Amino acid sequence: MNAVVSAFPLWKRLMDIVLSGVGLIVLFPLFLAIAAIIKIASPGPAFLRQERIGRHGNPFFLWKFRTMRTGADAGPHQAHLKNLIATNAPMVKLDTKSDPRVFSFGRILRRSCMDELPQLINVFTGEMSLVGPRPCLTYEAQQYQGWQKRRFDAMPGLTGLWQVSGKNKTTFTEMIGLDITYAEGVSLLLDLKILLKTIPVIVADAMGDAASGKQSLEGFHRNALRKDA
Repeated sequence: MNAVVSAFPLWKRLMDIVLSGVGLIVLFPLFLAIAAIIKIASPGPAFLRQERIGRHGNPFFLWKFRTMRTGADAGPHQAHLKNLIATNAPMVKLDTKSDPRVFSFGRILRRSCMDELPQLINVFTGEMSLVGPRPCLTYEAQQYQGWQKRRFDAMPGLTGLWQVSGKNKTTFTEMIGLDITYAEGVSLLLDLKILLKTIPVIVADAMGDAASGKQSLEGFHRNALRKDA
């Protein structure tokens, strides 16, 4: 592998350690509150350790707040992902509003992306970076073509170029292209730009999901009124 691609910039690791360390300290009370609510809302552990594929294709265990009921079947997500890859359709998520596997508070965590906050632990320990391609699941990596594996040249991140460049509006191929573009052009300026864009993107996505949910609820009420008439 190319030595330039393989090298991990010192500035990037230092930024990861400092910002993730500060984040873990500052957000610790929030972590405790979220964990307590999860325990009340759904029987089972508050945290989830899930195997993902990291830099150079090496597996690691990613930390998340649990948003699904314990024992949830991964089959629907695998089928959905396989279809997205095969059809190269926009990378829309499964409809969590009607997914019985996700409990109510879990939907809030997903919409706000707060379920991803424990990955600051992965960043601090060096398994992830603040910025980079999202670490994929094992069964997703197994479907990658040779050229698509070039996204593994970069350390996986909490946020990345794909997240601030359309995300669910892009196709699988476009997502891979953005990840490879980032892997080939890592720089301090690019990381700072992506970090600054991330929160506005999350807020806009959350507001869009809320508006969509409100429209769906209004539509349900209208249909109910028609039936009663």
